[in-house]
Amino acid sequence: MAEWFVGPIMEKIINACSDYLEEQVGWQTGMKKELESLRENHPKIQAVVFAANQAQISDQNPALNKWIWQLRDALDEADDVLDEFEYLKHKEQLTKNMEETEKRTAFSNASFLIESARKVGERALKIDPKLKRLEEAVQKLEKVSSGVSTFLHLLDSAKQEQQEQQRELSEARETGSLPTNDLIGRGEAMEFVMQWLRKPSNESRTTSRYRNISLLSIVGHGGMGKTTLLQHVYEEDEITKEFDLKIWVCVSNNFDVKKVIVDMLESLKKERPRLETLEALQDSLRTEIMSKKFLLVLDDIWESDEKQDKSKWEKVLAPLAYGKNGSRILVTTRMDSVAMMIAKVIQKKMEIFRLEGLVEDQCLQLLNSHAFADVENPNDYKRLISIAGEIVKKLLGSPLAAKVIGGVLNDNLDERHWTKVLNSDFVSPKLGQNDIFLILRLSYMFLPKHLQNCFSFCSIFRQDYRFDKDDLVRMWIALGFIQQPHDQEWTMEDIGGRYFDDLVKKSFFDKFEGYYKMHDLIHELAQSVSIHECLRVEDDTKLPSIIPTTLRHLSVQTRNPDIMKKIGQFKYLHSLILFDSFFKPDLSNALIEIFKAWRSLRLLCIHVSTSKGLEMIPEEIENLIHLRYINIGSYNLTMLPRSLSNLYHLQYIISYQYLPSQNDDFLPSDINKLSNLRYMKLPKNYFSSICGIGKLKSLSELDMFDLRDASGYRIGELENMHDLCILGINCLENVKVAEEACSAKLYTKRRLADLTLCWSNTDSRNINLDENVLDNLQPSKCLRNLIIKRYMGSAIWMNNLNLISNLEKIELTDCLECEILPPFGQLPFLKSLILFGLPKVKWLESKFNGNDKYRAFPLLEVLKITKLEALEDWFEAGVAADQDGCLFPCLIELELIDCPKLKELRSLPPKLDFLWMENTGWTTLNFFSNSNPIPLETLEVFGCQNITSLPLADEITRLAALRDLTIIKCPNLISLGRYREVETTNNCHLMLSDLRISDPLVLLMEPLTSIASLKRLYIMYNDELVSFPNEAEMWFLKVRSSLSELEFVCLKSLESLPSSLESLSSLQKLHIGPNVPMLRELPNLPPSLNDLSIWGECHPELKERYREDGGSDWHKIAHLVHFSIK
Repeated sequence: MAEWFVGPIMEKIINACSDYLEEQVGWQTGMKKELESLRENHPKIQAVVFAANQAQISDQNPALNKWIWQLRDALDEADDVLDEFEYLKHKEQLTKNMEETEKRTAFSNASFLIESARKVGERALKIDPKLKRLEEAVQKLEKVSSGVSTFLHLLDSAKQEQQEQQRELSEARETGSLPTNDLIGRGEAMEFVMQWLRKPSNESRTTSRYRNISLLSIVGHGGMGKTTLLQHVYEEDEITKEFDLKIWVCVSNNFDVKKVIVDMLESLKKERPRLETLEALQDSLRTEIMSKKFLLVLDDIWESDEKQDKSKWEKVLAPLAYGKNGSRILVTTRMDSVAMMIAKVIQKKMEIFRLEGLVEDQCLQLLNSHAFADVENPNDYKRLISIAGEIVKKLLGSPLAAKVIGGVLNDNLDERHWTKVLNSDFVSPKLGQNDIFLILRLSYMFLPKHLQNCFSFCSIFRQDYRFDKDDLVRMWIALGFIQQPHDQEWTMEDIGGRYFDDLVKKSFFDKFEGYYKMHDLIHELAQSVSIHECLRVEDDTKLPSIIPTTLRHLSVQTRNPDIMKKIGQFKYLHSLILFDSFFKPDLSNALIEIFKAWRSLRLLCIHVSTSKGLEMIPEEIENLIHLRYINIGSYNLTMLPRSLSNLYHLQYIISYQYLPSQNDDFLPSDINKLSNLRYMKLPKNYFSSICGIGKLKSLSELDMFDLRDASGYRIGELENMHDLCILGINCLENVKVAEEACSAKLYTKRRLADLTLCWSNTDSRNINLDENVLDNLQPSKCLRNLIIKRYMGSAIWMNNLNLISNLEKIELTDCLECEILPPFGQLPFLKSLILFGLPKVKWLESKFNGNDKYRAFPLLEVLKITKLEALEDWFEAGVAADQDGCLFPCLIELELIDCPKLKELRSLPPKLDFLWMENTGWTTLNFFSNSNPIPLETLEVFGCQNITSLPLADEITRLAALRDLTIIKCPNLISLGRYREVETTNNCHLMLSDLRISDPLVLLMEPLTSIASLKRLYIMYNDELVSFPNEAEMWFLKVRSSLSELEFVCLKSLESLPSSLESLSSLQKLHIGPNVPMLRELPNLPPSLNDLSIWGECHPELKERYREDGGSDWHKIAHLVHFSIK
C-alpha cells in the first residue's frame, strides 16, 4: 500500500507550499530550497517505491522498507499540517460576513490557506506556530526524500527479479506429463468442457469474420486448477483426432502481441519463427490456420487496460478468422472482464464455465494423494490421516493449496511434523513459486496502484463481511484514495464506483444477495499485502507481539476494555472501526481517550448493537479536526455531539439508530457550518430541523426537506445546492408565491436524478398556485425518477415528452384534480409506473394512436394502479389497440386495486409473472393467445365481485410456472375453466406451493381437485363458513403427503376444522386466528405437527381444553415443540 501516496500527496504538498512562497513577503525565505529538492527527487522516489512494490523487494531489504515508511510518516505529517490550514480557513470564513467571504474566493485555494495564517503571523510579531510546523514538516520530508539515491540501484535488480518470476510462472504452466490425481473432484468440469468441444458447430448465418470459431472461458480464482483442467482436456486422444491443429499459449501477465503470435507459431511448427514484423507474423499464422479446424488454448490471460488490451487482442486473433468451421478457443482467466473482452473481440456471446473450490472430501483426497505419494499403504498412517482431515479445513477448497501442502507433508511422515504444519499459519507462508499466494499476490501486483490501495484497506473487515458498495466508496474517498476528477461531469463517488466495479470484474469481490463479499482466499490476500498498515482485533484474536508503528487502519471487536491500552498510541492512525461489543462497561470514557490520542483520524465507525448501547458521543470528538467520515450505530443514541459541527472537513455523517430517538435536537443546531458535507444518512427526517440547509452546498442527497414559511427553511435554500442527485421537497403549500419556487433552480441541477415533490394534504387549495409552483419546479431532462404527491393541478411540464423522456420511474399519489395523464406510454425508458388516488382519470393513455401501438410502454416492468375509481379503459375510447403484443411487452408485475370500472385487457402481457387484482370490474382473465408457456408465478384475486371464471384449467399445460394462487371473496366465481380431460391424457397438474382461499368449494373446482404439490394452505376472510363440506374433507387427503403449513384466519362463524387433518402426514404448522371465535375444539392432530398457534379472540372452551395445567385435551398437544394461545 506504500506506492499510492507518493504521487498525489507529495504533489499536493509541493504545489501548496510553492503557492505559499509566491505569496510570501520578502523577509520569508523558508522552504524554497527544500521544495526545489523535493521537486527534483519526486520522480526518483516514485520509481523506487513502484519498483519496491512490484517486486516486493522491500520485504527482503529492511533498509528500504524503513526508508519508505519514514517517507510515509513525513508525508502524513506535512499533509496533516496543510489539513490544519484548511481547517483554519473554514473557521475564519465562518466568522466573517458574506462580503468578505466572497472576496476571499479570488485567492487560490492553497495560497489562501497560507495567506490566512500569514496575516495572523504578522499580528503576532511575525511568528506563527502553524507556519513553523509546516516549515519543519517540509524540512523533515526533504531530509527523508534525499535518501532516495541510496536505493536507485535497486531498480535494475527489481526488473530482473520480476522478469525471472514471470518466466518461472510461465514454465510452470507448460503442458507435459499430467498426474491423474490432479483431476480429483474435476470430473464434472472435465465432462462439461469435453461435451462443449464435441457439440456440433453449424456455420452461423452471421456475417462476422469469426463465424467459424466458438469461445469458452474457464473463470476462477488463482489455484482453482483451471490450467490443470485444460491440460488434461488438451491431451485427450479424442481431442487430438477431432482437431486438425492444437495450439497452447501461456499468455500470463507480460502480454505482448508479437510474443503471443510467436508462441502460437512455435506451438504449431515446433520451432521459433525468425520473422520480426507483426505483419509477417500474422501472415505466417494465417497461412498455418487457413481452412483447418483448430483448438487454441489461451492460458492465464490478464487485463491491465481494457481498451488497450482489446486493441492488442484484435491483432492477435485476426489471423484466426481464416480457420475452418468448428474451430474452438478455450481461455483461462481469473476475471469475468477478460472473458467479456475476448468475446467482444471475436464478436461472440460470452460463455463462461466457473471453476469453484473443491468440497472438503475431494480436497482431502487430493491432499492425501500428494502427502502419501509413493506410500504403499496410506491406511497404516491412521493418525496422520486424521491430522490431514484437520489441515484440509484450512485450505478453503483450493486444489493448488492441497497439492502444495501435500508436498510439504510428504517430506516427513512424522506426526510431529504434520502437527507443526497443522498449527502453522501456512495459508500465509513465505512466498515461493509453488505457493498459492504467489499466484494470488500476482493478482494484486498487477492491479493499478489506485485499486491496490482500495482493495488492501478492506482487510480490516472480517471474513464474510457484507460490503455495501456505496458505503465502501465513501470510506475510500474519506481516506484520500480517490482523487478529485478533472472532468466535472464525474463526482468522486462516480470514480470510486468505477474502481469498485473494476475490482468486481477482476474477481476481488463477488456479488451476494445485493451485497458483496470477498472469497476467503482473497481476504487472506488483502491481509497479507496490508500487514504493515492494517490490523483487525477480535475476541478470539491474539494481539501480535509487535504491532507495527506504521499502522494506519484499525478495527476492533472485543469485550476486553484494556485492549486499546495494549495497542498503544499511533500518531498517524487514519481509520478506526469499533464493532459491536467494544468495551461496553465504559465505552464513553474509552472514546474520550481515543479522541485525545488519535487526532489524525479520517474515518471513525462505532457500532454498538446491544440495548445498553451508546447514548452520547463525547464532545471531545472535536479534537478530530481531520475527520471526513463518521458512522455511528447505537440502540439508544439520543443525539449527536454538539461539537460535531466544528469538524469542518466532515464529508459523510451516517447514523443508524436501531430505536429511533424522538429528540428534535438530534443534530447540532449549527450543522450547516459543514460546507464540505457530501452525504448524510439519518434515522428519520432530521434534515427538516436544519436551518439554512442551503449552506451545505456539497450535499448529494436530501431525501425530504420540509418547507416552512420562515427564514432558513424556504425553498430558496436549494438554489446553490448544485450537487444534489436525490431531492425530496415536502410541504409545498408553504410556497405562498409561485415565483419563489423559481429560486430552487431545479433546472440547473444536472446531476439530479431522483425528485420527490409533495404537498402535505389535499385540503382546499388554490389550484392555479399549485400549477404555477409545479411549473416553476421544472427539473432538467437528466431526471430518472419522479414522485408527486397530493398535487391539485394538471400535469404542466410533464406533458413535455422531451423533458421527461429519460424517466425510468414515475409515481403519482392523491392528485385529485388530475383528469388526463401525460403521455407516459411513449416514454422509451419507463420501467415503473405507480398511480394511486387519481379519482378523475378515465384512461391510462389518451395520446395513444394506432400507428404507435407497438411502442406503448415498451420497457415498462412494473405497473401499480390503485384507487382510480373512474378508470374505464386502458386507452381513450376509439383508439385502443386491436392486436396482441402491442401493450406492455416487458411487463413483469401488475397490480390493480379499487378500479371497479376498468375493463379487462384483451390479453395479459406475455412476460407477466405477478398479477394482483382487488376490487376490479374484470369478469375473467385473457391469457396471451399463443402456445408459449405462461410465466405467471403469482396470481392474487381478491374481492372481485364480477369474476365468474379463471381459465386455469384451460391453460394448465402453459401454467407450469404458477406457484402462488389467491382467490378470496369472489362470490360469483363458478369455474376455473374447462378441464378438457387434461389430467387423464397428459397427467398435467398445477404445481402450486401456496394457496389462499375464502370459500372451501373452490377446492372442488378443477384443476385444484387434482393438486398434489401444495405446501401451504390459508383459508381466510369468510364470515359464513361454519364447517367444511364432506367433499372438502376428502380433498385434504389428496395433499396429505405435501401440505406442511395450514392456517385458518378471520372465520367468524367457523365451529369445526376438517376431521381429516389427522391424516396430514407432512403437516408441521397449524395456525388458527385471529378472529376465529366460535371454534370450541380441535380434531385429532397428526404426529408430524410440531407448531400450533392460536391467537386473537378465541372461544373460552377452546382455551380451557388446551390449558397446560389441567386442560382436558392438553395431552393431545403436550408433545409439540411450540404451542401458544395469545
